[in-house]
Amino acid sequence: MEQFNFNNELSGQIALVTGGTKGTGKAIAERLLQAGATVIISARNAPEEENSNLHFIAADLSTAEGTQKVISEIMSAYGRLDILINNLGSSTTPAGGFNALSDEDWESTLKANLLAPVRLDRGFLPQMLERKSGVIIHIASIQGKLPLYDSTLP
Repeated sequence: MEQFNFNNELSGQIALVTGGTKGTGKAIAERLLQAGATVIISARNAPEEENSNLHFIAADLSTAEGTQKVISEIMSAYGRLDILINNLGSSTTPAGGFNALSDEDWESTLKANLLAPVRLDRGFLPQMLERKSGVIIHIASIQGKLPLYDSTLP
């Protein structure tokens, strides 16, 4: 019986990991790289530790301009995207319950956690459907099922 080589399972695949400079996103990006994929990471700030094997695009994905920059750069450089990992998550809202939140708090959270992945999906899904190949994974906060004490938004 032939042994499957997990170190090359994604050879030739182009992957994007949002929020890929630290934490879970960084770990996902490194695993995709080990599996042989070409990996692009995106965040507002450059990674603390540079990895020349990861292609970094600086962008604020909570804005339409930031998501379009990422989409345009990837499509221009690679002509396609095979794997989209929407890992970006952000919440800078104050604690104190529902009444503590302003419209700006809601808008900021929605732009980063909802509109960023929607815009990226809209930018990359059509070419995946056309090629009948690709995968999109959305990662959400555990707060949706297990809220943190005194937290106001997941």
